[in-house]
Amino acid sequence: MTNTLYHGVYFSELLFHAARMTEEKGRQLILADGKHSADEEREAIQYLLDMRCDAVIIYPRFLSVEEMDEIVEKYEQPIMVLNRRLRKNSSHSVWSDHKASCQEAVSQLIEKGHRDIAFITGSLDSPTGVERLSGYKDALAQHQIPLRPTLIAHGKWNPASGAAAVSELLSRGETFTALVASNDDMAIGAMKQLHDSGVATPDAVSVVGFDDVAIAPYIVPSLSSVRIPVTEMIKETISRLIFMLDGGEFKYQQTFSGELILRDSVIDGPHR
Repeated sequence: MTNTLYHGVYFSELLFHAARMTEEKGRQLILADGKHSADEEREAIQYLLDMRCDAVIIYPRFLSVEEMDEIVEKYEQPIMVLNRRLRKNSSHSVWSDHKASCQEAVSQLIEKGHRDIAFITGSLDSPTGVERLSGYKDALAQHQIPLRPTLIAHGKWNPASGAAAVSELLSRGETFTALVASNDDMAIGAMKQLHDSGVATPDAVSVVGFDDVAIAPYIVPSLSSVRIPVTEMIKETISRLIFMLDGGEFKYQQTFSGELILRDSVIDGPHR
């Protein structure tokens, strides 16, 4: 497995389930770090292949879909790509449609009466970050709400960047009744900064995050979040690899949808 983003609750859950499920199948999970570029991701993949690993799971950040299709076709070892959709070898990829999930979450806020919705991006060198931003923009367009670029602030997936993004939005003098953060870590940082700035959640600003981390129901107010089915995605990935290796069960599922779990951090907006 290669990736540059090992920090954070989301990846802790992902790696926990990957290790547990490979152990259940009598296999050993070996990690290689793709570091900071496509070249280093290729080196990490080659390292695992040179070690004669039975199979490889790639969680890419920099490699293009075309490059990953080529890698899948080039090597004899079974290779699965997690969280990216391949074009030529779709059965070798398990992915969640982050764009559609974000579009649906923002649409639900709009249906609840919110029109001025701020957005905190993830790192925009991450495909997930780009897709979630695109889903936000598509939801506004779908409901004929003009895009206000000044309601978009950039984050880096961690709580501090979520807090900094809220400070930036407030310093611009922007008004908004809802805020969507591209992951729960940033949403939690955003809620703390809103509180410190005298802006009540959810009375003044409703907040939504992504990933539905374990702590989300237990903070005050409990955090509404889009649940990405990480456990199911890892299970499907490993099942496909086992099938390729020795005839394990193979149930093809093209995509895994996110689901907005509404909790106390969201209330109806002024246009309900």
